[in-house]
Amino acid sequence: MRMAVRGLICGATVTVALLLCLPLSTLIADEVRPAYLELSAAEQGGYHVLWKQPVVENKRLPIDPAFPVDCELRESAPPEVTGSALIKRWFTACDLSTARIEITGLRTSITDVMVRHIPLNGEAENYIVLPAEPVLTLGGDEADSIGYLMIGVEHLVGGIDHVLFVIGLVLFISSPWMLLKTITAFTVAHSITLALSILGIVSLAQAPVEAVIALSIVFLARELARPGDKRSTLTRSSPWLMAFVFGLLHGLGFAGVLREIGLPEDALFTSLLLFNVGIELGQIFVVLVLVSVLWLWRKVSETLRLQPQLMHLVAAYAMGSVATYWTIDRTLALF
Repeated sequence: MRMAVRGLICGATVTVALLLCLPLSTLIADEVRPAYLELSAAEQGGYHVLWKQPVVENKRLPIDPAFPVDCELRESAPPEVTGSALIKRWFTACDLSTARIEITGLRTSITDVMVRHIPLNGEAENYIVLPAEPVLTLGGDEADSIGYLMIGVEHLVGGIDHVLFVIGLVLFISSPWMLLKTITAFTVAHSITLALSILGIVSLAQAPVEAVIALSIVFLARELARPGDKRSTLTRSSPWLMAFVFGLLHGLGFAGVLREIGLPEDALFTSLLLFNVGIELGQIFVVLVLVSVLWLWRKVSETLRLQPQLMHLVAAYAMGSVATYWTIDRTLALF
């Protein structure tokens, strides 16, 4: 009995450590999405400015672009509120091609800002502004051609609902070959619906999708908590098929962030590819970290003569509890 209690405590410790590796603020909310600032040169001179500011739990993130003091911004359209962003449009007669722009409040946030500069002549430039350096000088700073890749990585690693599903898959499957097959099926599935959604072929409201994503984690946690012979036939015989079906839903969730920040029409395929590759890199990172933790846990279990399966049980209840809260919260938000 004492040995079992010790194993339960150790399992809980490892599980909590895994959760603490993720942004704590996302335990009660969806991932914080990046902001988007577009600066488009006008033919008559000056610049059109588009600002998409993330909204989380009905509150806008306290970040704003600050332009040179001698640049007057005139509102060109009324502010617009979408499901997860506040959109503002301005026009300024200033030449912003070499302007110094600061994103105020970014240092204390956990989000990034994608900046797209569209000159009158020449190729558009993409930049990504990070909290560590919230100041951007157009023309002077090197354009970031792989900004969408970085956003993809952060979206996966920072989106705890997607991370928990991947963690559940790794804990659920012991065979390396079956794990590779299952993770690949999940990857292929969410890549399909991500592309179809961004291209406008498939369109679903984001709020119900997020609720069902949470429910998918509840299902996986329930299966993980049950003895192997009591699990559903589908998850026992073909876990890759289960991962594929739920991957289709997660792909629609991934598409939400791209719809908010937008994809450049002149580089649609490249940006979509980079974002998807970023998601896969983030997914590989999560899998490698978790596999390393599980290997270490097995060594500790052998040394202390603990029961390794206790970690799976504790992880299942931890995942299930958080995902159940999300499911209820996101479902109530629909009404």
